[in-house]
Amino acid sequence: MAISHDAHTVKQFDLQLANLRNLVLEMGGLVEDQIKRAIKALDEEDMTAAREVIARDRLINGMQVKIDEDCISLIALRQPVSSDLRTVMALFNTVSELERIGDGTKKVARMTIQIYDGVSSPPSARLLRDVTPMAELAAEMLHNGLDALVRLDVEKALHIIRSDDDLDQEFQSALRRLITYMMEDSRTIGHAINVIFIIKALERIGDHCKNIAEHIVYLVEGKNIQQRRNLDMSLATFAQEKQQEQQP
Repeated sequence: MAISHDAHTVKQFDLQLANLRNLVLEMGGLVEDQIKRAIKALDEEDMTAAREVIARDRLINGMQVKIDEDCISLIALRQPVSSDLRTVMALFNTVSELERIGDGTKKVARMTIQIYDGVSSPPSARLLRDVTPMAELAAEMLHNGLDALVRLDVEKALHIIRSDDDLDQEFQSALRRLITYMMEDSRTIGHAINVIFIIKALERIGDHCKNIAEHIVYLVEGKNIQQRRNLDMSLATFAQEKQQEQQP
C-alpha cells in the first residue's frame, strides 16, 4: 500500500526532530567532557591541557551555530505546533545554555593558566579546597540535565533546580573563606582573586544547568517553572483546606 504524502511528511519531521535531539545531546556530552578536562587541568597544574580546553571551545560554538540553523530551518519549513514546537524551542534554548556552560569551562581553563603560568609560587591547597566539590556538583547537574532531557523526566529536572541552591550555598561559603584568607595574608590576594573567578564560573554553570532543567519542565508540561510552582502551591493549599474541613 502506498504511503500517503502526509504520513511521509510526518515521518520526515520525526526523523529531523530525532536528529536535532541527538545533536543537542552530542553537544551536551562535549560540554560535560570540557568541565572534567578543565578541572583536571587545574588539579594537575597542566597548562597544556588548559589550553586544549580553550581551543576545544570552538567546537562547541560551531555546534551551536549548526543546531541553531537546524532549529530555525525546522520551524520555517515544518511550522510545528503544540508539543512539537515546544520540543524545538526547548532544544534551541538548551543549546544556548550549553554554549554558556562551555564559556564557563573556558574561563576555568584561562584562570588555570593565569595561576600557574606566572612567576609567583603556586597557590596553597586551602585556596583551592572548594573548587573540586563545586565542580563535581556542577558536572553532576549537567549530567542529570542531559539524562532528564533524554527521558523527559520532570522529577529529575526539579531535583536539578533544587541542587542549584546547594551550589549557590557552596559558592557563598567558599567566597567567605577566600575573603578571610585575603584578610589574614595579603600575599594570597592575587591567587585568591583568580580562584574567585573560577568558583564564580562554576556557580554560573549551575545556573545554566538549572535553566536547562526549567526548559525540560516547559517541554513536558507546557508551562514554565513559575506556573508549575504556583500550581503546586495552589494544590497544597487546597489539600490543607480539605484536611481542615474534615477535622471534627
